[in-house]
Amino acid sequence: MSQLWTLEFNIFAMIGVGFLVKRIGMVSKTGQKNLTDLELYVILSCNIFSSFMTKLTRDRAAECLWILGISIGIQVLAVLYGKFVFRGHPKDEQCNMSYAMICSNAGFLGNPIAEGIFGSTGMMLGSIYLIPQRIMMWSEGLAIYTGESNPRAAAKKVITHPCVIACILGVFFMVTGITVPAIILAPIQTLAKCNTAMSMLVIGMILADIDMHTLVDKTVVMFTLHRLVFLPLIVYIVCLFLPVTKPVIGVSVLLAAMPAGATTSMLASKYERNPEFATRLVIFSTLCSIPAIFIWSMILI
Repeated sequence: MSQLWTLEFNIFAMIGVGFLVKRIGMVSKTGQKNLTDLELYVILSCNIFSSFMTKLTRDRAAECLWILGISIGIQVLAVLYGKFVFRGHPKDEQCNMSYAMICSNAGFLGNPIAEGIFGSTGMMLGSIYLIPQRIMMWSEGLAIYTGESNPRAAAKKVITHPCVIACILGVFFMVTGITVPAIILAPIQTLAKCNTAMSMLVIGMILADIDMHTLVDKTVVMFTLHRLVFLPLIVYIVCLFLPVTKPVIGVSVLLAAMPAGATTSMLASKYERNPEFATRLVIFSTLCSIPAIFIWSMILI
């Protein structure tokens, strides 16, 4: 419990620093975008690859297979949410909420949390968990906005994503037992250590843009409850009946309890699907995810 409090305090402190530097103008919108790209495509990829630098055992292989299966199940559940739970809402709102259930911020916010609580095992399991989500966000997720799906384009986006490449390479080295030369691995591991700090700083910058006067309405609150409470609760109950380890349960539930992904706003803007509403979904669920993550963490440790 003491370690959890320390972790949460560090996270809040780093979010606070990100919030402050954005509010005082030390970081511009362009600078924030550059830092976000640096985190997503370089630092996070190094962190993912580094998490696989461990010996593969039968138990660890079983954990990877279990969390892959659980993640696929969560994606099916997320699609059903969009088709049935949100169907009474206006079309544009339904599109945004459906996509935001499929595409959470698990990679950006969830992986550092999983790593902080479960160490390198948490990071490794989180990386496996995200593979089905990345496939769905560029296939079924994109089809929600466009009305059509392009499997070839989706496959290209997934396969060429740096985080997916890092995961594939990490699995290869873990399974084969090939040793990565220290001259290559050392800088990768050094960059990997920046992951939590950099990701929390960017989250703080996102929160600094909040306009509380126009942020909240009944639909946004309802979606946030589904995203942060009901969906992970279903995952938690199901996992209790499965023969899986504590890290598998913990990572599955924590990553299911992540806020709406930032690409929700981007795609809503591109396809003119009420981008203002999409942005409110992202920001409000991100703001509420801070206490939600803390509560789920207390339940799971």
